[in-house]
Amino acid sequence: MTLAVLLSGQGGQHPGMFDLTADWPAAAPVFAAAERVLGRDPRDLVRAPGADLHGNRTGQILCCVAALAGWTVVEAARPARIVVAGYSIGDLAAWGCAGRFDVETILRLAAARAEAMDAASGEGFGLAGLRGLPLARIERLAERHGCHLAIRNAADSAVVGGAEAALEALCTEARAAGALRAVVLAVRTPSHTPLLAEASRRFDDILRRETPQRPKPGAPRLISGLDGAPVFNIEAGLAKLTRQIAHTIDWAACLEACREYGSDTVLELGPGHALATMARDLTPQWRVHALDEFRSAAGAAAWIGSA
Repeated sequence: MTLAVLLSGQGGQHPGMFDLTADWPAAAPVFAAAERVLGRDPRDLVRAPGADLHGNRTGQILCCVAALAGWTVVEAARPARIVVAGYSIGDLAAWGCAGRFDVETILRLAAARAEAMDAASGEGFGLAGLRGLPLARIERLAERHGCHLAIRNAADSAVVGGAEAALEALCTEARAAGALRAVVLAVRTPSHTPLLAEASRRFDDILRRETPQRPKPGAPRLISGLDGAPVFNIEAGLAKLTRQIAHTIDWAACLEACREYGSDTVLELGPGHALATMARDLTPQWRVHALDEFRSAAGAAAWIGSA
């Protein structure tokens, strides 16, 4: 079995996002590190009345916490071969799962990444998800409304970024043109667009101050979330990690890379199940689950180990 571990991006945060890992002993150090970065235990934060789970800084940290806490479940199952790829902020979390940075470094970098993005874009921007129109048609719609293609998900599915009013108008036109889905997402920054060029430069400066670790023997194969290429050269991989902030990412290529490496089982770590759904659509014969779909961490580990 080759297990593909997919790490979620923002948008799916919810109060129950740590239900499976909150009391999982191996995840305790992840939550302790997160409390030092957030200033509050994330398990309490997500359930607090009126908590803003979709603020950019909080959201990016929470997604990384969910990914890294979930990764301890994968480690308990000890699968023989793993490839790991992350979607948007999940790309940073993937470096933690692959043993290139420790947990606290990943969470500090997530905070710095979000702060750089907020400073570059300001308020009034976001992302919209579209499905059911050819990719070329989506790109033309984005250009007409002054928006940018942010993520290629599939031949008929993409995410676009821009000003909120422009995204609303774009979605209205897309639905009229027959789109199966066209909605503004719960993300408040135009990630993966040229609007964040300054954020990319600032995060590059911050990232270069960190020293990546040598991964342990048996560490998973790390796939770049920018283009689906394996990360063999650390310097090139770090450059892609910063470049993806302001450039279109090709998630379809990441899924194709997982298939080419022989993946037959897929587990999404993080809030929600959007990546698991995409994987099922691409290859229906894969065994696919999101961690959110299990009732217990032990049950998830048993499922992984049963393959």
